[in-house]
Order: sequence, then C-alpha cells, then structure tokens
Amino acid sequence: MAKITFHNEPATTAGELPKVGSIAANFVAVGKDLKEKSLSDYQGQRIVLNIFPSVDTGVCAASVRRFNEEAGKLSNTKVLCISKDLPFAMARFCGAEGLTNVEVLSDFRGDFSKKYPVELLDTPLKGLLSRVVIVLDEEYRVIYTEQVEEITDEPDYKAALEALK
Repeated sequence: MAKITFHNEPATTAGELPKVGSIAANFVAVGKDLKEKSLSDYQGQRIVLNIFPSVDTGVCAASVRRFNEEAGKLSNTKVLCISKDLPFAMARFCGAEGLTNVEVLSDFRGDFSKKYPVELLDTPLKGLLSRVVIVLDEEYRVIYTEQVEEITDEPDYKAALEALK
C-alpha cells in the first residue's frame, strides 16, 4: 500500500506500483466507443499510462492536456489516460478540448485497478484511482513509475518523458 496524501491528509492505495524492470500486467479497460481495450492491443509501442481520479478535476484535466501536447512530439508512443470516469465523460472532455493525441480508457467495468492496485481505499475519493504515471517500453517492460505523493499535485512530466529517451 502506498501512503500518499489528499489535501495534506493521509491517503492509502490498494497496493504498490509495478517495479521498474518488471513486465507490465495486461489489463482490460473500456474505450470511448464502449469497446474493451487491453494493453496487448498496443503491441510494439511504447506506452505512457496517465492514471488519475477524474477528468472533471482541474489537476486531472491539466495532466490529460499536457500529455496530449507531449504525445504529439513522441514517435511510436501511445499515451493512455485511465480513470474510473465513464467513457462518455472522457470522450466529451477530449472532444471539447480538441485532444486527439491521447487515448482515454475507463476502468468502470475493466480489471485495471485489480492488475494495478492504485485505487484509493480512503479519503473522499475512496474507490477512484490515485494519480500515477507508468511508462513502458515496446516490450511492456516498466521503465518509469511515479505515485504522486499529494493527489492534488501534477505528475513529474519531465521525468516521465525523459524515460522515453
């Protein structure tokens, strides 16, 4: 379990992030078209998993915008933005913002939070995903992880993107 904070109050996640050097677990999540997607659908590509509580919060929305901007500069890399938001909400947000370089996935009926135990166990956000970035190489090897210590802070974009170089 990771010990983090939400508005400087203690928060706990369901487990730990995968270790750098390990092979990432396959998962199922739901795309904006309501079709199930899995990690294996992105075979041969580098992957950035941008995981967050809800796109309807300022910091989460900022992370999707920033990764969308950066994704346009990355070759052979897919940025997957994952939350428990309904696919409709994430599609509406990306459409309204004109975000086309990221892919949104929902864990509302998938197994993502079982394979990646980043779900919050307490706080008013209990049941949502914590703020995490995981970067994978083309063989699904974990090359970078960040469990953001304070949920209301943005991730370290620079460090995540450096891992791809």
